[in-house]
Amino acid sequence: MRAAALLAVTASAVLLAPAPAVGTAAAATRTAAPPAVRCPRVPAPAVSRPPRPSPPPAVPEARVVGGAGLDTSGLVVPAGVDAPPAITATSWLVADLDSGQVLGGCGPHEYGTPASVQKLLLAATMMPRLDPAETVTVTAADMNIEPGSSAVGLVEGGRYTIETIWLGLLLNSGNEAANALARLGGGPDGAAGGVRAMNEQAHHLGALQTHAVTPSGLDGKGQFTSAYDLALIARACFAQPTFRRYALTDLATIPAQPAQRTKGFQIQNENQLIYRYPGALGGKTGFTDLARHTYVGAAQRNGRRLVVTLLGAEPAPMRGWEQGAALLDWGFSLPRAAAVGRLVEPGELTATPSPASSALAAPGPARPAAASGPAHTGPGWLWSVVAISGAGVLVLLGGLLWHRRRRLA
Repeated sequence: MRAAALLAVTASAVLLAPAPAVGTAAAATRTAAPPAVRCPRVPAPAVSRPPRPSPPPAVPEARVVGGAGLDTSGLVVPAGVDAPPAITATSWLVADLDSGQVLGGCGPHEYGTPASVQKLLLAATMMPRLDPAETVTVTAADMNIEPGSSAVGLVEGGRYTIETIWLGLLLNSGNEAANALARLGGGPDGAAGGVRAMNEQAHHLGALQTHAVTPSGLDGKGQFTSAYDLALIARACFAQPTFRRYALTDLATIPAQPAQRTKGFQIQNENQLIYRYPGALGGKTGFTDLARHTYVGAAQRNGRRLVVTLLGAEPAPMRGWEQGAALLDWGFSLPRAAAVGRLVEPGELTATPSPASSALAAPGPARPAAASGPAHTGPGWLWSVVAISGAGVLVLLGGLLWHRRRRLA
């Protein structure tokens, strides 16, 4: 009886003790990381640019999304493979669009400024919400863009189909098109609601280091992303047939607006990858003085689809799309099983299964250590298992004590 009581007290202490904060135990037991492996880089001409913004504080849990090996400011590639090409981008990532395997990267979770590749987050968020056949009117607020910034040529009061606006966004990176689409998909709050929806979508996708301030990617205070996050966002875009069609569109027509006395004109896709890289699937270019050149591109070869993302590149000696093409070539040269991590699935990091369903769920097949993410591991998950086990012990002891009292009565 004394032993049973002691065991009950011990189990109660396990249940009632406060659970450690997520990341605390991991931080306490984490050993000193080895020095980061330097990424292959080529020198770029010196340029005049605004001061780099201060990134948000590093969040340990966000830096290991997709695998602990991705938590580095340097190079991460599979063992025994050829070195990736030397480029000017400050961070990059190559991943498989279908399997989600991350093939390699340079500072994949380092904060960077997105420029117009942020329009992919707008597409991932708004494309399922908007009817491409609907005709809408462009407003004065839509035309409120930074003077001299990228525009497709829409006019205030003009009437366009939503599909035309999407083509203006993705082919010519129209900032006024971005404003219009954010407004149209943002609900009662208009463009502000659209930006809020973009941030919610980023969180849903697992892009925890992404924060949008403008729908177009024009620089805004506190606006950041990472090469890893851009791969998650691009994967969501390429999962949509409509996006894939737009991304490979060569030419499109912006119709005349007789009421505004403007003629129609043609626009051409600015992503040179679709013209010069066999198997190209499309993507998005970006540039601001602050962000420098950013790029997202995808291609297929021998039944395999890869995506490349890069931030902070200079256009010499290779332009952004050329750096992306070089990394795609490197990715296609790797064995199919080669990986250093994975792209998490949409909703994976925000899923909150109940303890009961977690306890009753049958164990799935083992996943390689490099492919495990924070959604199913870590001190919080372990503490839940301990708590559930402790609860089972208490129930068992309670039953034994009750049965013993009945026998002694």
